Amino acid sequence: TVMQEASTRGVLDIMDEKRDEVAEYYGKVLKVSEDLKTNACCTSEKIPSDVKAALGRVADEVMAKYYGCGLVAPEMLDGLCVLDLGCGAGRDCYVLAQMVGESGRVVGVDMTEEQIAVAENYKGWHADKFGYKQPNTVFKRGYIERLGDVGIQDESVDVIVSNCVLNLS
Repeated sequence: TVMQEASTRGVLDIMDEKRDEVAEYYGKVLKVSEDLKTNACCTSEKIPSDVKAALGRVADEVMAKYYGCGLVAPEMLDGLCVLDLGCGAGRDCYVLAQMVGESGRVVGVDMTEEQIAVAENYKGWHADKFGYKQPNTVFKRGYIERLGDVGIQDESVDVIVSNCVLNLS
């Protein structure tokens, strides 16, 4: 049982092992969205037209590597700093980057090196696509339980979003 295993090896070791398994799946096993082994996160809700338009301005590779569950996109984000926990390849960050505008900022945190690499690769491309002088997105590789380790200080963001990664952490 899990309890017997926990008493033998230690809870933290088991948690690290499980986290490594999740990182392996999302970083190395999955190559495109269609590789997901479930559709449990799908929604039949209609996407608002402004969000649909914003999604249309996200790079194809970023869209293809989206493994999330919907999009958390509150209204009135202009000029704010948004933190996306479990940002993956950055799809939601790039949608939110359009909503916060050039004066706002979006910070994405993910534990998978491969996903962060894709997100980083498209920062300039998206800034150009959105007509921004410079990117308003920042991507950090790290654990959402340890935001201080990646330089995110308490009270340094206005809005925090996440779409399912809390279930994996």
